Amino acid sequence: MDDFKRMAIFAQVVEHGSMSGAARALGMSPSAVSQQLRQLERAGGVTLLHRTTRQLTLTDAGSRFHAQCAAMCAAAAQARAELAAERDVPSGELRIAAPVGFARHIAPALGGWLASQPALRLLLLVDDAPIDLVQGRVDLAIRFGDLRDSSWAARRLGHMPWWLCAAPQWLAQQGLPEHPAQLAGARWLGMNGRFAWECRHPHEAPYHWRLQPMIASNNHWSLQQMCEAGLGPALLAAMDVSEAVQQGRLQRLLPQWTLGGLDIWAMTPQRDAQPAKVRQAIAALQAYLAQLPGVQAPSGPASQP
Repeated sequence: MDDFKRMAIFAQVVEHGSMSGAARALGMSPSAVSQQLRQLERAGGVTLLHRTTRQLTLTDAGSRFHAQCAAMCAAAAQARAELAAERDVPSGELRIAAPVGFARHIAPALGGWLASQPALRLLLLVDDAPIDLVQGRVDLAIRFGDLRDSSWAARRLGHMPWWLCAAPQWLAQQGLPEHPAQLAGARWLGMNGRFAWECRHPHEAPYHWRLQPMIASNNHWSLQQMCEAGLGPALLAAMDVSEAVQQGRLQRLLPQWTLGGLDIWAMTPQRDAQPAKVRQAIAALQAYLAQLPGVQAPSGPASQP
């Protein structure tokens, strides 16, 4: 590494035509510059510069060596420029990992921004199983709920509450419940296995469900479809069903009761010096979620260490 430093100093001396000029450019003393050049010549076993009190002249060996040193400095400057461009202008490939249920939001959230970035390519990795950010070379991952792995940097994008929903045809047969207890014997739809849920009301005691779904699936979208078909009530993500509720395909039950929810996170493998493509993608996602029905503004710290 010392040789590289001395080569850069040598290139500066030739560029400025003097030790003092190079010293000013490098923030060094002329004697320190001279000492570095002597060490470079001593290590190479050749004289690079003829020195007089008035001028410096390259030797033949020095002239050939300077061409390589100048090329090295130019390559370093280009590398720095590319880093700066990566920091300031989105380019290259942006690898985003998202759960299956969230994938449909990527196009409306990022489409306009991506169209304005001709040097940027998007690779979307859709999987409900968490992807290792380093092994998958993932720039940005969307996660929900509590984050157990604190080795990644995380920014909270919003909060997604659970809504209890049923289809109008189911309600026409079963009636509209006024209390969670009235649904204890219903033919529930839910994820695989038993689930426990706490319902809270501002003026009533909390109520706890401990239920075994009669119809189960490992996919929320399939549960929503079965719920819309009138097969039973289900706890569904507000951001996924808000349109169905607005259009009347589903009806929200017990709206005065709070059923909890999940925080939405943007996770990245590095904490500092985020490239422009990641910073701008996160900003676009946050702006999209802020206006999306069924998503609440994030509460608590915006980021997690």
